[in-house]
Amino acid sequence: MGTNNLFFLENIEWFDETGKELVHRIPEVGSGEIKYGAQLTVRESQAAVFFYKGRAHDALGPGRHTLRTGNLPVLTKILSAPWAFNSPLRAEVYLVNTKTFTDLSWGTRDPVAFKDSELGLIRLRAFGNFNIRVVQPVLFINRLVGTQGVFTTEDIEQYLARVVVSRFNDYMGENLDSLLNLPARYDELSEGLQKKLAEDFSQFGLSLTNLYIQSITPPPEVQKAMDAKSSLSLFGDLDRLVKLKAAMAMEKAAEQSGGETGAGLGLGIGMVLPSLVGGALVKGDAPKVQEQCPECKNPVEAGARFCPHCGHQIVVFQKCLECGKNLAMNARFCSRCGKPVAPKPQESQCPACGTKNLSDSKFCNQCGEKLESDH
Repeated sequence: MGTNNLFFLENIEWFDETGKELVHRIPEVGSGEIKYGAQLTVRESQAAVFFYKGRAHDALGPGRHTLRTGNLPVLTKILSAPWAFNSPLRAEVYLVNTKTFTDLSWGTRDPVAFKDSELGLIRLRAFGNFNIRVVQPVLFINRLVGTQGVFTTEDIEQYLARVVVSRFNDYMGENLDSLLNLPARYDELSEGLQKKLAEDFSQFGLSLTNLYIQSITPPPEVQKAMDAKSSLSLFGDLDRLVKLKAAMAMEKAAEQSGGETGAGLGLGIGMVLPSLVGGALVKGDAPKVQEQCPECKNPVEAGARFCPHCGHQIVVFQKCLECGKNLAMNARFCSRCGKPVAPKPQESQCPACGTKNLSDSKFCNQCGEKLESDH
């Protein structure tokens, strides 16, 4: 990109050829000597964050922007002789892809524990996919990207999938008493889980635009119990179910005999119970996420720098992990709750089995026990 050339001003732009890059830094290796008057072009599906002297100065929307630094052609090189002709006025541009990244996968690497009110402790496997979009570029860079030159969906997918699985376990424990009531609730569970995860994703400047549960798979014996219950509800009462199974048994016996009686019975009886367990119910597309003020949550126009309702700056540099308050760049304490600006522990330990879970988890992924209320 020519960020360390001697004479010419830089013309900075970026195209994502892979379709998987969330953030691309210019220059990719180290920092640069971007000169006063360099031109930056930002596309409609992008946002740019300009770092100068180690700090994020601004988030820039689509269009052409003129960058202003203390680096001047030729003169700066001469004046930086004490630093081996490397100017100490370092500058970088982080270009952020603001499109929606689709079809990221989540799933249980190991079965998670679920305490069923009727069937007891059950080990469940589940999987699905989700879509994300960067809505606060500065916060996203400061919290997750750091100083990486290139940051892709592969760098974040595994961690986000782990967060989804942990919240899935909590949500199941809070909202589903028994797996026998599961088949008709896939849509409801998907929507509720997406809302539950919204705060987790917003802490990193991300929006969870869609989440789908494709399958929740209990052990084979539990599936049989669910099939029996589904059959019973389908035919109204036990008497009808017994008669149906008796008729099916007669049909099978008739087929084995191959006689005329079997042929007659075979013409009248041929029913197959639908399975209500396999396959996920795919929910329809959720409403598109609207841009909103990170403080008062009212809608704002795209590209606005301040909220017209509360006056808060739209660009978020960091958030309090305790109460979610938007903080000033160099804040050491939260102005709302007074807590020090420090990260929460990433894991909490189950008092029953000792397994480590994500912070704020309410149910243990290993034994299904409810965790302490302060986690």
